[in-house]
Amino acid sequence: MAGQRHAFILGGTGQIGRAVARDLLAAGWSVTFSHRGHRPAPRDLIEQGARVVTLERDRDELARTLGSGADALIDTTAYNRDHASQLIAVQASIGCFVVVSSASVYRDQLGRTLDEAAETGFPDLPDPIPETHPTVDPGPTTYSTRKVALERHLLDAASPPVTILRPCAIHGPNSRHPREWWLVKRMLDRRSAIPLAHRGTSRFHASAVANIAAVARIAAETPGSRVLNIADPDAPTVAEIAAHIARHLDYQGRIVAVDAPDDSPLIGRTPWSVPRPFVLDCRTAGSLGYVPATSYADAAGAMCGWLVEDAANGDWRQRYPVLAAYPWDHFDYETEDAFFRNHGASGVRHP
Repeated sequence: MAGQRHAFILGGTGQIGRAVARDLLAAGWSVTFSHRGHRPAPRDLIEQGARVVTLERDRDELARTLGSGADALIDTTAYNRDHASQLIAVQASIGCFVVVSSASVYRDQLGRTLDEAAETGFPDLPDPIPETHPTVDPGPTTYSTRKVALERHLLDAASPPVTILRPCAIHGPNSRHPREWWLVKRMLDRRSAIPLAHRGTSRFHASAVANIAAVARIAAETPGSRVLNIADPDAPTVAEIAAHIARHLDYQGRIVAVDAPDDSPLIGRTPWSVPRPFVLDCRTAGSLGYVPATSYADAAGAMCGWLVEDAANGDWRQRYPVLAAYPWDHFDYETEDAFFRNHGASGVRHP
């Protein structure tokens, strides 16, 4: 089709890449997505016309694969300054870059971030956090310092416009880090009560892959150099997340608000459990014309359905390695039951 815009996606078989490809195809773009060959290419995207290439992350190979270039290169797998350099090396054939970073880059006045929260304490950040809030310094030390190094190098050295996306707790099908599994597995295991630390009031903003895809498309259609927070239009509490999932799975047990004593700090500790809010201000994306594709409540059904089906295909620890790498046992039911026996808790049945 004459004049059709072309997007090249790095990381096209991951959960973000699939969602971005699907959104762009629906909007009339032609799409090429790359992957390393570790996952099957999504059949539905190929049937919709997407082209698939197998590509290891290498500067020369990327240049060869790009050929005549792309109107937008969308990178979902960039993590450090070297990855930024790889993009800059092919910039002559690119109309604009859209690169996924992370909201973990924000720091508080004491320099605390999500990366070191277990050692230094959870950061005390504004609610919500704007893109102008200070970040950690760039460097090789942590996930967040490497992400800032990526951001800074692209924004400083790239000639085409660069949009940096900062999502928070990413959710959606095809995840290797499905936080919802903490709740879904308990419900499938028919636990009579599910404890929630901090009385279920924690707010750790979630970012649906459909919303990340929608803002990535807006960024590609209106190129500019900027940083955009991207999260769902609502920031539900953990108790609200649990209620959404309970409704989708028809869970009839109790959702229990817990004030765990100091000797039981892990009781009810979900992947969203934080002592202070971590919520993003996404108004800048809205000013560009971005309209959220979904809310957490609306997206939860598809996530639950995918998890129930996918988890049946093998050991969850192998299927969800990022979640399995947490430094505590997510499903220590014996300790959980002992807590209920020894301490008791006030239960609040879900709506």
